[in-house]
Amino acid sequence: MSQPLIRMAGVGKNYPTANSGASRLRTLASLLLGNTNVPHYAALQGVDLELLAGESLGLIGENGAGKSTLLKIIAGVVKPTDGCLEVSGSIGALLELGSGFHPDYTGRENVFLAAALMGLSQSAIKRKLAAIIEFADIGDHIDQPIKHYSSGMVVRLGFAVATAMRPDILITDEVLAVGDESFQKKCIRWIEDYLHSGGTLLLCSHNMFHIQTLCQKALWLHEGKPRMHGDSFDVTREYLTYHEEKNSRAERAQVEADSAGSYQIRGLWLEDDAHAPIAVQAMGGSLRICGEAHSPDGRPPVILFGIVRADGTPVYGTHSNESDYRPNQIGLSLYGFCVRLSDLQLLPGKYTIRAHAMDPEGFRLFDTVETSVRITGQTRDYGLCRLEHEWLAGRQESN
Repeated sequence: MSQPLIRMAGVGKNYPTANSGASRLRTLASLLLGNTNVPHYAALQGVDLELLAGESLGLIGENGAGKSTLLKIIAGVVKPTDGCLEVSGSIGALLELGSGFHPDYTGRENVFLAAALMGLSQSAIKRKLAAIIEFADIGDHIDQPIKHYSSGMVVRLGFAVATAMRPDILITDEVLAVGDESFQKKCIRWIEDYLHSGGTLLLCSHNMFHIQTLCQKALWLHEGKPRMHGDSFDVTREYLTYHEEKNSRAERAQVEADSAGSYQIRGLWLEDDAHAPIAVQAMGGSLRICGEAHSPDGRPPVILFGIVRADGTPVYGTHSNESDYRPNQIGLSLYGFCVRLSDLQLLPGKYTIRAHAMDPEGFRLFDTVETSVRITGQTRDYGLCRLEHEWLAGRQESN
């Protein structure tokens, strides 16, 4: 069995909190005096993790969940406040590509500088230089100062330098979210080749497709704590479900907030004269359009209804204040309305019934709700509705 390259037990990281210059000075003084009992917030808590050689782990979670903190702890950039961490093997951390480049040096000069900082010898860098430049694919810009590069070119060069090393453990933080599509595909191909050759990957990403494609397992961090760890498809599915439920709650809250401050149709239905719900009515029959409307200020709203053919052609519409009709109050801030259409002369077909809530003055329209009805019958008439008519004897023109 492969030995763990990364082993973590109860790892956590606290950062001191300071809201002003004076509090920052007090916190610094306390730390210098060895007093660790200072106000702080826990960026990471209770992480237990083992990553075996040849495994790939995806790290997911919302912004501020502690993902970057965990990666920095594993990479040795920051020390954990709690717990134990053991790392075996070399680490290649692609956390902030290009952050160590010197703006006044050319791309070629920065390749030597960055690779040397990664531990490569001068001779090793020279052997890999052509491959690095080819991977970056920035053309003649390789001999131009970095300060003249676009952000995408800097990322290309940074990743290209990182590919010169084949570390035991590769750590990436949203690397695949930058650069153009063709470069992202190139990066993915390189990572896939790295994994096929036995590399060990720790990938942090908001892209669940990348996690599912490149990672065998996933760890979901939520508010600094592990929430789920296991098969990447299982974990990402639960994570996506969490966001769907979260978005649904937010949408419902927004609807309720909007309702509290505006006029709104809360319900709309069609019924016959026996108050039975209907969706089909015969031509010549009667139809009741009923519903409920919300008012934010205790005043009954104006109701506007319209009938539209299935292809969007308007047929008829009117509003309640045209007939001095006022919806009746049926609950707190809730008003009921109903309008009866008798001897319905709509030609057979499907129609959309729309109801709109307006302010009591009838000036502003706030809401629209739709339902539909199908009119049945047999007729050879044309158009949208039948008009009452009779055929008369033609009058002969007098000579």
